[in-house]
Amino acid sequence: MNNNSYIQPRTISDEVQDLSRSFSCVLVTGARQVGKSTLLRSLMPEGMKYITLDDYRLAKQAKEDPIGFLELYAPPLCIDEVQYAPELLRAIKLKVDAEPRRKGMYWLTGSQRFHLMQGISESLAGRIGILDMSTFSQSEIGGLAMYEKPFCCELKALQERAQRAHICSINELYERIWRGGYPALVCDPALKVEKYFSAYLQTYLERDVQSLQQVGDRGAFLALMKSAAARTGQQLVYSDIARDADVSVNTAKRWISILETSGIIALLEPYYVNTTKRLVKSPKLYFMDTGFCAWLGGWSTPKVLMEGALSGNILETWVYGQLYRSFNNHGIMPRLSYFRNSNGAEVDFIIEQDGCIYPLEVKRSSSPILSDLKGVQSIPPGKSTIMPGIVLCTALEMLPLGKGNYAYPISAL
Repeated sequence: MNNNSYIQPRTISDEVQDLSRSFSCVLVTGARQVGKSTLLRSLMPEGMKYITLDDYRLAKQAKEDPIGFLELYAPPLCIDEVQYAPELLRAIKLKVDAEPRRKGMYWLTGSQRFHLMQGISESLAGRIGILDMSTFSQSEIGGLAMYEKPFCCELKALQERAQRAHICSINELYERIWRGGYPALVCDPALKVEKYFSAYLQTYLERDVQSLQQVGDRGAFLALMKSAAARTGQQLVYSDIARDADVSVNTAKRWISILETSGIIALLEPYYVNTTKRLVKSPKLYFMDTGFCAWLGGWSTPKVLMEGALSGNILETWVYGQLYRSFNNHGIMPRLSYFRNSNGAEVDFIIEQDGCIYPLEVKRSSSPILSDLKGVQSIPPGKSTIMPGIVLCTALEMLPLGKGNYAYPISAL
C-alpha cells in the first residue's frame, strides 16, 4: 500500500481531539479498514502507547486478567480492536473513575459494534465520547478535509463548496463511485478492486460475521449481502431479500441489522410530521461504500456500472454517502430522510434544519428542469418551512431552475 494512506488527512480528526479533551475515553467505531487505527495513531499525543488486540496473545492476556493488563499498559493508551477483549471495559471504568478529572486516558477502536456497544453502555456511559468513521469522503480524497463542512443548502454555501470541488464528467464520476472510498484503494491506484474486496469480504465473514451465533449459514449470508447490493437506493422489502437468500423474513431482518451495525449499510427512514402519521413505513437501504456495493453486485468496470440497471440507484447511494459523511465527520447526526406518499410522489432526500425542510432530488442528467422537483409539492410541512429545492445532477456547474431552486453538480459534493 502507498505510504500516503498513513498521512491522508481526515475531517474527523478535530472531533477526536475535541472529545479527548472532554471525556476520559474516546471510541472510534466503523467498518473494517476504514482507517480507524491509522487515524488514531497519527493523532496520538506524546507519551501515549498503542496496542492492538488483533494480536491474539495480547487479547488473551486482556481477557484473562483485564486489571493486570491495564496495570502493565498504563494510560494514556490507545487500544485497537477492543471488542476482542470486552472484559477490559469494566477495568477501564475502574481506572477512569479513580482519576475523574483526567481526560483522554484511553483511545479505543472497534469494528464489531454488535459486540461492543452493550459493554460500552453498561460500563462507560458518561465517560466516553463515541465517533463513527466511514471510508473516505470526496473532500478527503481531494485533499480538502480541512475545508469539509456539513452540507448546507444555502446559495452562498453551495457556491463556496462548488468552487473548491473537483467537478468532473459523468465518466469520471462513475469511476469514483465504482472504486469507492476504502483507504487502501484510494491511496494505491494500482491495487486491483477484485483482489482487495475478495480479501475484505473473507475477513469480514470470518472475523466479524462467523463469530455471531445467529449467523449459521455463511453462504446464505453472502447471498443476502449480494441481494442487498442489488437493491441499494431502494425501499427495503425484507421478503424480497429473504427470498433471494432462501432464509426466513425474521432471519433476513436479523442479518440486515448485522450489516447495519457493522457499518456496511445504512437505513434511511421516511420523512414524517409525527410518528403516528408516517406516509410510508419502510426505510431505504444504502451501502455505505459504493465500491464494495458495485463489486458485490458484479459490476466489473465503471462503464458497465454507468450503463447498467444499477446506474441510478448507485448514484443516489453515492449521494447519500457524501451527505452523511459531511455531517458525521463533524460529529453531527444528520436529520436526513426521504419522502414518498401513497400516490407515488417522492423526494430522494430531505434535510431538516432550524425549522426548515430542504428537499434534494438526484437525477442522472446534465440538463435538469424545474419539474424534477415536482414531488416537493406533496411534502406535508407540519410546523416547518419548505425551502426551495436542489436537483443534484451530472451537470458541470450550478444552474438556476427558477423560483429559487437550483441544480448542483453531484461531483461537487
